[in-house]
Amino acid sequence: MNFSKIDYRSFLGRFLRLPLRLIPKKMVLPILQGCIRGKKWVVGAGEHGYWLGSYEMRKRQAFEAAIQPGAVVYDIGANVGYYSLLAAELVGAKGKVVAFEPLPSNLVFINRHVALNHLGNVTVIDAAVSDASGEAYFNLGASSAMGHLAEAGEITVKKVCLDEMLAEGSLQPPDYMKVDVEGAEFEVLKGARKLLVRYRPILFLDTHQREAHNPTIALLEALGYQFEILDGKPLPDTKELIARPG
Repeated sequence: MNFSKIDYRSFLGRFLRLPLRLIPKKMVLPILQGCIRGKKWVVGAGEHGYWLGSYEMRKRQAFEAAIQPGAVVYDIGANVGYYSLLAAELVGAKGKVVAFEPLPSNLVFINRHVALNHLGNVTVIDAAVSDASGEAYFNLGASSAMGHLAEAGEITVKKVCLDEMLAEGSLQPPDYMKVDVEGAEFEVLKGARKLLVRYRPILFLDTHQREAHNPTIALLEALGYQFEILDGKPLPDTKELIARPG
């Protein structure tokens, strides 16, 4: 059952979630659904949907259907590592996952999950992805899943540019990219334009703001990408989509 679809503010949502509050945040539990069923997860890393296997179910199922063994996956905005674990399982020992995450508290959890599950095919990079390398302010947001680059913020983080990293030879080119960076999607892809033109990866996108969504779609359309909507909304209004090279 996809409990994440039940409004947590409703009576049913509060009732169903009540027992979950009793679980210690430091407890490690097995993930209950999907292809990473049985993988170890720290309860306090985030919402209970992660280990229940109900988190972003439609997107997760599309991810599972698309990623092929032996592939290279970039998880950009890896948060606490749910999609990194998922990708690591799907690509197998011959594949590679590169997880980019700038927030220190999230890095603790993603590295813990990599260690708990003995994932030798995952590399974690302590940085935000943008259109240029350097440093930037980072706004922590209302939760660990909502932090983002900003003109001002509580901390500063390292920035990296994918085209620059590929030119330096510090990355393998990707077959797939998951991009979920709370409104900085356009900057990520602007800094990966050469990568997109040359290697044509499939993109899993979550565009959180129309100011980011519109230029992101325009950039990808200009590069010949076509879109599959995951949330059932028209293209101008959607926030969850897959972009495939034409």
